[in-house]
Amino acid sequence: MDSRYLQSFVYVAELGSIAEAARRLDLTPAAVGQRVKLLEEELGMRLIQRSGRTVSATPAGARILERGRKVLRDIRDLRADVVDDASLSGELRLGATPTLMTALIPRLVSTLLGEHPQVDIYLEPGNSVALYSKVLDGELDAALIIRPLFDLPKSCGWHTMREEPLVLLTPESMQVSDVRVTLETEPFLRYDRTTVGGRIADDYLRQQGIKTHQRCELDGLDALAALVSRGLGVSLVPHWLSAPGYNVPLARWPLPGSRAKRVVGMVWSRASARIRLVESFLQLAQDWDGKP
Repeated sequence: MDSRYLQSFVYVAELGSIAEAARRLDLTPAAVGQRVKLLEEELGMRLIQRSGRTVSATPAGARILERGRKVLRDIRDLRADVVDDASLSGELRLGATPTLMTALIPRLVSTLLGEHPQVDIYLEPGNSVALYSKVLDGELDAALIIRPLFDLPKSCGWHTMREEPLVLLTPESMQVSDVRVTLETEPFLRYDRTTVGGRIADDYLRQQGIKTHQRCELDGLDALAALVSRGLGVSLVPHWLSAPGYNVPLARWPLPGSRAKRVVGMVWSRASARIRLVESFLQLAQDWDGKP
């Protein structure tokens, strides 16, 4: 199978237009149409269908579309693997939690692309559990996540980038003399207990025997911070890394004697076909390590 024919089909299916695919490939529409036709003849099935001016994948074409994308990625990886280390290329598929996607990914990715402009970056936001699963399944090469509360398999690598202690989050104007009293008397905005940070906070409250007056429970540290800054309550959250320019008026109070914390870092698949790209990104993560 000629990979050029497969690339033409993928572009046509994704863009919904032979003419647009031709512009992307710097070919004539007739040449792109001929490539798709030859691929259909080789596979013995129709891959695209026309409806007016639009083009879409047939059910058979839709079934092979994602596999075709993967084949093309593997071909790019194979080509990239034979060039010298000074000129990395290929696609690096990265995931990150929403807070890390805004606070950390831009500076690391911009540095990587500055050093290796031939690299393509695919970025996917998500929660830590989902991103970890995608790294395990090979859908992502690496991800910046909150470390799970269980041991990682040997097939995965891990690098700790930041440890975030639990803090009491209050409006900037609130004065706190006793963290426990504040948690027990003020309305409480609970960090979602399905998250790692939320479970750590819940464990702390139970271990200390602290009874709160819960007003709501939600995921999203930025959303929690916005509610706290409006005086709707206090919260117990990890001291997370905020994006540059973040200026919500808040106060963060340490928990006396507490060692409760969540761990932020990079997880990757040791079996990734793009391990050289992963290692290059890992080096940037290691060089950053806690810098503002």
